[in-house]
Amino acid sequence: MSPFEHGEVFVLDDGGEVDLDLGNYERFLDLKLTRDNNITTGKIYQSVLEKERKGEYLGKTVQVVPHITNAIQEWIERVAMVPVDGKEGPADVCVIELGGTIGDIESMPFIEALGQFSYRVGPGNFCLVHVSLVPVLNVVGEQKTKPTQHSVRGLRGLGLTPNILACRSTKELEENVKEKLSQFCHVPAANVVTLYDVSNIWRIPLLLRDQKAHEAILKVLNLESSAREPKLDEWVARATLFDALQDTVRIAMVGKYTGLSDSYLSVLKALLHASVDCHRKLVIDWVASTDLEDSTAIEAPDAYKAAWDLLKGSDGILVPGGFGDRGVQGKILAAQYARENNVPYLGICLGMQLAVVEFARNVMNLPGANSTEFDPNAKTPCVIFMPEGSKTHMGGTMRLGSRRTFFKVADCKSAKLYGNVSYVDERHRHRYEVNPDMVPEFENAGLQFVGKDESGRRMEIIEIPSHRYFVGAQFHPEFKSRPSKPSPLFVGLIAASSGQLDRLLQGGCNGHVVPTKHSLSNGSYTSTVHQNGHAKKLANGLSNATYYANGNGVHA
Repeated sequence: MSPFEHGEVFVLDDGGEVDLDLGNYERFLDLKLTRDNNITTGKIYQSVLEKERKGEYLGKTVQVVPHITNAIQEWIERVAMVPVDGKEGPADVCVIELGGTIGDIESMPFIEALGQFSYRVGPGNFCLVHVSLVPVLNVVGEQKTKPTQHSVRGLRGLGLTPNILACRSTKELEENVKEKLSQFCHVPAANVVTLYDVSNIWRIPLLLRDQKAHEAILKVLNLESSAREPKLDEWVARATLFDALQDTVRIAMVGKYTGLSDSYLSVLKALLHASVDCHRKLVIDWVASTDLEDSTAIEAPDAYKAAWDLLKGSDGILVPGGFGDRGVQGKILAAQYARENNVPYLGICLGMQLAVVEFARNVMNLPGANSTEFDPNAKTPCVIFMPEGSKTHMGGTMRLGSRRTFFKVADCKSAKLYGNVSYVDERHRHRYEVNPDMVPEFENAGLQFVGKDESGRRMEIIEIPSHRYFVGAQFHPEFKSRPSKPSPLFVGLIAASSGQLDRLLQGGCNGHVVPTKHSLSNGSYTSTVHQNGHAKKLANGLSNATYYANGNGVHA
């Protein structure tokens, strides 16, 4: 009998820490996960230490086995009982993602815990899908199975036996390769699923359906009587429309971590959701904020010129969040260029704060304006440390999670994009805020604070009414963007950048976001990175742009 009593466990093994229920798939299925759905090493060890301090182990020696592994299993069982799809009662199946690589020391307690767990619940209540790479040697074009064989052998040695193999490869697995994997990994050939490169990520569910992966999972879990034909009409329409998009929209991403695109993965997904919602093909131009600064004009004039050419050639500008003072002046210059040239602009968290600093310096003639994050002794501190924050402890002291923002200007662009609601709940992650004592000065100068928290003292959304689209948000709207429900502020940026904003705002809506005929998103993209003079294709690239080591890009 399963300890869940109501359902089974489906584990997608990628090796490492655990995401419960649907983890990274939250965006695909529009689920409402909480922080408890993400299990980390720190959370587990902290919970065990707290129990030990309370005397719950009665003086026993606390060890990885059984105390840490038991804590992991207890966490899984507890959180699996909490519905995340808006329906009452526990789910029929709990999906767990175990990330990382088999053999990593960090993942050992989690693998051991799931090994024990699978034994406890017994066959029919536990299904393990092992995701593995089947590389293709370019010289001969041969698909090699050894990496998968070794990873499965390592996994079995740790107490877990995969029921299904999900093989990642550049092309469809050949039948003889499937047979070889089946023979050496002790997995039925029908349970060897190939996930090869496709034109966009929406085609992956279609691949799984065509290979009857859902039937294999249901069979392992003894749920064949519950089998139904997958309803993938939306996915088919989304995948087809994405491939048909022709008109491009160019967004300059001005950041300090542009050398590693995954740093802005949530922002990129939100941009993609919005761009496809507006029927535009997304092109990202990476602009390293340091390359926009005057010092770069002297030290690396070519990089300086390339960065400004990209910025000036974009249809819209986005400045995401970040920490530290490196590249801050470049972000301020990007905000200034967008404001002065009526270029659509979206600033997120730090991007909003720096837009406020830029406005104070260049519109209000306050050259000493700055954030106390970068200059604690700023003459005009227009962005300050939040009073309730800790200046001695960095960990766990930010203003985190979902907070309510109330619209104070009914006819502002942001309120219209959100469907003329009176408030919205968005997720936050920051320590600094706009100085509330300076708000009247800003508003007298033309900068509107259209969204505030429940106290009215914390600024959440800024706008310049006379500008085509100049919006900043203290929260992170990208965290709640979904394929079928793109973030309204991102939709506004893409619509303004492609000349559709006026029509969009005039149409209005009653939902979370302005609906369009098709809602598409999360497609994959092709990009090229140039390293040491050689082109290198990214497996999860970003739009049809070309990327360089310094973070700048030009259209391919």
